[in-house]
Amino acid sequence: MKRARFTEEQIIGVLRQHEAGAKTADLARKHGVSEATLYNWKAKYGGMDVSEAKRLKQLEEENAKLKKLLAEQMLDAAALRELL
Repeated sequence: MKRARFTEEQIIGVLRQHEAGAKTADLARKHGVSEATLYNWKAKYGGMDVSEAKRLKQLEEENAKLKKLLAEQMLDAAALRELL
């Protein structure tokens, strides 16, 4: 899995600078990311606080675990159906 270069706190800090009036091109150059990345961050984290971003990450991780458990249960159920 790809490791993130920026933490949620850093991303929200960059977005706050953007909201304060900094130009997108300047921010992208300063932080070494593309303008598209800044717009993706804005779509995902726009208007959030740091605590909300951390909670979002926790929920995404929990959701991934639950999806994995569901897939395993479905495989087990399919195997049992085949045996019967």
